[in-house]
Amino acid sequence: MYGWEPHVLLRHYLEQGLTITAIAERLRCNRRTIQRWVAAGTLDRDPTSVRYGPRASVPTQLDPYQPLIRERLETYPELTAVRLFEEVRAAGYPGSLTQLKVFVRRVRPRPEPEPIVRFETPPGLQGQVDFAEVRLPWGKRHVLMVVLGYSRLLWLQFYPRQTMRILVGGLESAFAYFGGVPRELLFDQLKAVILDDQRPQGGRVLENPEFLRFAAHWGFRIRACRPYRAQTKGKVERPIRYVRQSFLYGRTFAGDADLNAQALGWLDQVANPRVHGTTRDVPRERFERDERAVLGPLAARPYRSLVLLPESASLPASAPGLPRIRVERRPLTAYAALAGAGI
Repeated sequence: MYGWEPHVLLRHYLEQGLTITAIAERLRCNRRTIQRWVAAGTLDRDPTSVRYGPRASVPTQLDPYQPLIRERLETYPELTAVRLFEEVRAAGYPGSLTQLKVFVRRVRPRPEPEPIVRFETPPGLQGQVDFAEVRLPWGKRHVLMVVLGYSRLLWLQFYPRQTMRILVGGLESAFAYFGGVPRELLFDQLKAVILDDQRPQGGRVLENPEFLRFAAHWGFRIRACRPYRAQTKGKVERPIRYVRQSFLYGRTFAGDADLNAQALGWLDQVANPRVHGTTRDVPRERFERDERAVLGPLAARPYRSLVLLPESASLPASAPGLPRIRVERRPLTAYAALAGAGI
């Protein structure tokens, strides 16, 4: 029976007395379709020519209010489904919130994602600074990272706190490691650096006065990422993941001193001698070749703050050298007896 047309096969199978189910299986058609053909006398119709079109839409209670919802979303794309539900209910919509949510999810305008433009900085111009929090067996620590924007040379150390004094001391250690100072440092919205940022409202950045004095002492400008735009600081955001995976994962440390000693060794042996994934160059070689000579000079002495206390400074529990005064304590009944005796 090879080469027979489908309608011929259908008639043939019917004449043989096969059931509709058996015919549907052999012709790979729906059983109800064959039943309709038999009932309508359309046996000469080719079953393979049947095509099912889209199902006709079923009217819903939301249909009269769809233009209103579309108009509101075109004007205010971030309106929530709950807010729109309140508005269409006030206009007479009798249906459910679920039905409205499904419609809003389908028609809400989706703005094009803002492209992230990768920019490269010339040698010696910029360093990017960030803190990241890590968990260690003996507690939480903050890793301070500084990466030079051109060469991607990286410096980092771990600290028990995230304070202005630690930031100042850490940056001075980073400058010593680099052998110079970039012309500007880019920060996220660190409170130790940025007190307020009114640029989204047309204002300006308000820097911490103490940190401004520190920047003037070392000769660099302060730059701040715009709020909610931390991807601008991508050159230091990506090393955070790299540090977690390449340095912290699978290593053991005896304590803070050992942690920071191993970190410096890892920088010199692994991180800075590797081929960087973006520049396709070795950070240490790129730094020595193009960047070291154009960094600003190191300050003649460390920054001396008139405001910040050393991290180790704390108020003593009691003044040294003063004798302790022993206060004799008695029960209240003793004082009552003394008062009754007239003493």
